[in-house]
Amino acid sequence: MIWVAARHRCVVGGRGVRILGINAIFHDPAAALVIDGDIVAAAEEERFSRRKHGKPPVPFSAWELPDLAARWCLQTAGLRPEDLDAVAYSYDPALVKPDLDGLDDRWEELRTTYARRAPHFLATALPGLDPTAVHFVPHHIAHAASAGLAAPFRDSAVLVADGRGEATSYLGGRYRDGELEVLASQQLPHSLGLMYEEVTDHLGFLRSCDEYKVMALASYGRPPATEPRLLPVLRDLVQATGEGGFIVARIDWSELAPRRTPGAALRPEHVDLAAAVQARLEEVLLDLAWWLHRRTGECRLTMAGGVALNCVANTRLAAEGPFAQLWVQPAAGDAGTALGGALHLAQAFGERPAPMPGADLGRGFTDEDLASWLEAAHIRYERPPDVAAAAAEALAADAIVAWFQGRSEFGPRALGRRSLLAHPGHLRNLERLNEVKGREQFRPVAPMVLTERAGDLFGRGPLPSPYMLFVHDVAPQWRERIPAVVHVDGTARIQTVDRTTDPLLARLLDRFVELTGLPTVVNTSLNTAGRPMVDHPRDALECFGSAPIDVLALGPFLVRRSELTR
Repeated sequence: MIWVAARHRCVVGGRGVRILGINAIFHDPAAALVIDGDIVAAAEEERFSRRKHGKPPVPFSAWELPDLAARWCLQTAGLRPEDLDAVAYSYDPALVKPDLDGLDDRWEELRTTYARRAPHFLATALPGLDPTAVHFVPHHIAHAASAGLAAPFRDSAVLVADGRGEATSYLGGRYRDGELEVLASQQLPHSLGLMYEEVTDHLGFLRSCDEYKVMALASYGRPPATEPRLLPVLRDLVQATGEGGFIVARIDWSELAPRRTPGAALRPEHVDLAAAVQARLEEVLLDLAWWLHRRTGECRLTMAGGVALNCVANTRLAAEGPFAQLWVQPAAGDAGTALGGALHLAQAFGERPAPMPGADLGRGFTDEDLASWLEAAHIRYERPPDVAAAAAEALAADAIVAWFQGRSEFGPRALGRRSLLAHPGHLRNLERLNEVKGREQFRPVAPMVLTERAGDLFGRGPLPSPYMLFVHDVAPQWRERIPAVVHVDGTARIQTVDRTTDPLLARLLDRFVELTGLPTVVNTSLNTAGRPMVDHPRDALECFGSAPIDVLALGPFLVRRSELTR
């Protein structure tokens, strides 16, 4: 099936088309703006509302409209709602199939009713918007477009895997010159993403939120050259069909490991279960990738959907799969469907979507804005000649540095815009950072490294890796020198820094290596447990004031905790 909305093809009034993308159906509400095929802005609602993933305490907030993010997108471009030519809503209620075995029909009815009324809800939230300008884009089509149309190349195979869309959980297809051909899909209730969500919940974590914790935990149950203990059982329960699909049986997880109460101690059985589910996910994804390669003959694969945020699986696909190049959407979760929906409509309206320029698509602030917030906080601050060099010197002295620079990232990874940085040469810094963030000690932190140095320290993963979506083996000679970033399995989820596109971070890394001999620093997201990533200067000041962070680098300004206590 070819997905081309030909009935929408047009150019409005001789100018390019202005399209707002909206995700507001499962979780991660977000908005994105595409003008003339160019990505202008994209942001998750949580960065404005401060409710992580659009989750409770607000009832039904999983369906929260991203009105704050949408208004910001329009404001960034100087547009009003009535200036928009179209709005892409990344869910099509007409595709929902009732009575899907194993799924709660009551929720399906509510969700479908909500989606049908979304154009009117949006018109209320954005006065001046014409509800008839809202177009439903199928959920997995929006995911696919967020990868295939945002990638740095026009032709690719595309693989989407997540918990669920309207009636499916997987899409395999091909982009040729911007047009999508769907080659395979998987009907619900069979779902790799829902399987992983169920295990996340069974292990005492928050489903649709904490799946990355299961991925981190899995490494503790995978001894080198040894299969996870429960993997043979999972192979019987989760099977690839060999025809571009898979079957996930109904699984009683308590038969494999006891249910863990949130906050309770982790037992070996819990680790074994995480390892087996992770390994089986990787095997099935490999089967899907090989099938897709045989059908398309493409040498490049683009990926999206929540499962594509599993960087361990991505690395195995890169190492053992048939594709020469993988590109994963940095906002691969549901937030990315806001962007993908807008790109899909742009293509359908006759535009030629431009590749994603980077993940820094969110809010930015002028130096004057930042100074005014520091003045309002009545705290001492300085403006060093080079904030990057000053931060590097603080890091070399083993300070924890909150780094707030430029436009915020779109997606769940901190990529040097809203980051916590630390010295990688001291193992205790892993524990320090996890204490600052209030999170489990089994979770790793990531290294940031200049692209030209990455190959010296890290192997087995794709390079460059600017979006932190793969893991890499840490070279044996470096493991003892940078222990804070080495996970239990000897890997690290790295972020490579291009000195051409990110000269500020490059200067920090250059100065740090001059002082320490280490060409990498620790990078983790600037937030504390249960809170969204810092986005606004107010958020940065609140985080700095409430957590044991030594230095705040806010744009060109530096705040030192030692100066506050004098």
